[in-house]
Amino acid sequence: MVLALGRRAFVGLQASAMIARAARAQGLDRTVRLLVGFPPGGAADIVARIYAERLRGGFAQQVVVENRPGAAARIALEAAKAAVPDGSTLVFTPESMLTIYPHIYPRTLRYDGLKDFVPGGATSSFGFAFIVAANHPARDFASFVQWARTQRDVSYASPAAGSMPHFLAEQMSRKLDLRLMHVAYRGTGPAMPDLATGRLSGIMGVIGDMGEQHRAGHVRVLAITSPRRVASLPDVPTFAELGHAELTSEELYTILLPAGAPAPVVEALERAIAAASANPELRAALAKMEQTPSALGSRGMAERIASERERWGPIVRDTGYTAEE
Repeated sequence: MVLALGRRAFVGLQASAMIARAARAQGLDRTVRLLVGFPPGGAADIVARIYAERLRGGFAQQVVVENRPGAAARIALEAAKAAVPDGSTLVFTPESMLTIYPHIYPRTLRYDGLKDFVPGGATSSFGFAFIVAANHPARDFASFVQWARTQRDVSYASPAAGSMPHFLAEQMSRKLDLRLMHVAYRGTGPAMPDLATGRLSGIMGVIGDMGEQHRAGHVRVLAITSPRRVASLPDVPTFAELGHAELTSEELYTILLPAGAPAPVVEALERAIAAASANPELRAALAKMEQTPSALGSRGMAERIASERERWGPIVRDTGYTAEE
């Protein structure tokens, strides 16, 4: 048999069998790296660490989060793509890195979200909120639209150029015939002082970054992109309630393996993510961040990546935005 297959192929089969046995038992018998393309302390890093803790002992004996920020989170994905596909390297990422980035980096993106990775599944979903400063004259979204139409320069921030909130705000601007100017920041936090001083007129960002500020009276959330109101902001309407259903959108976090990972390893990761998402303590931790555990498994997440990539293409093209010169 060794002669027929060749030594390299035979060794590969042996390795796959060992990986499969480990995955079916108490998880991979090695330390697994979970790459995150953002610095420590942000929402992506926090959720990644919550799941890493729950994957220990289920998917692997040890799961260590490794932050690889840079190049708008692309460095982590490039590193995961290049890793040995044996389950020892995973990457945690928002889906927009796979669905929107192909349209804003059409020539320089070094990975293909549909070909270079296989999802273990989605972890959680979250929506976005449009906010103004607490002292802004607009008391609700309708009055903000009226106010914006009387102004010459209306600037808004998003957590990053090319992010989902960036393009949701651009959709909002075009639909309502507003002349909004986008200003990219590295996260929502750095934009808050400029919002308070009036240098910014609004921010489109992750709901979880806004709720506490809204409840404390520091900002005013005018509308959210989630399909339903969130429990912690019962007074804030959805865009759909306001007649702008096309602005309904949520983003998913997902954990990916490099393409070529053995099916038993993918299945083991899928089971471990599902088990983690069912844990009451984990669900409570996500709720504090205005996130909801997702039930999408490996196949469902792969299908979503394909459909969302197709959905965002025309939206990005209509804005004329590209991250490439």
